[in-house]
Amino acid sequence: MNIQNVNHLTHAYKIAPWRLQRQWIGSALLAVVVFAMIATIYLDVTSQAAIAGREIQDLTASISANQQVSGDLQTELALLTSVNVMEKRALEIGFRPIKAGEAEYLVVPGYLVLEPDILSSAPMPQLSALTSPPEYTESLLEWADNKITGRVSP
Repeated sequence: MNIQNVNHLTHAYKIAPWRLQRQWIGSALLAVVVFAMIATIYLDVTSQAAIAGREIQDLTASISANQQVSGDLQTELALLTSVNVMEKRALEIGFRPIKAGEAEYLVVPGYLVLEPDILSSAPMPQLSALTSPPEYTESLLEWADNKITGRVSP
């Protein structure tokens, strides 16, 4: 760059100082736009994490409610199939206890007695206390700081 070009540039800025002001305003607007974009991304990620957390809470509540309904239905089934209730219902529809000489046994060749699969004796899975992994508890700024400094999040 020679002296004549430098003089021309300084002369141009002295004649029209708005050019320098326009550069400063452009730089400031660029900084505002970049900040707004970062803030928008941060809010989007945060809202998605909040929505996912809320869905997990709703599903956990739904599981608990379904387990309660299942327990109620099992209790009702146990009550309806108890010996006293079944005997009463059988007598009401005309059945009577069998007498000693009335029973006939029929032998069927090749018949195998299969043991039933009893599902009610299987242990029910227990819900443990839900804990959020650290990936969901740190903010975007903490994550970026950890990535820049090389620290591992706890």
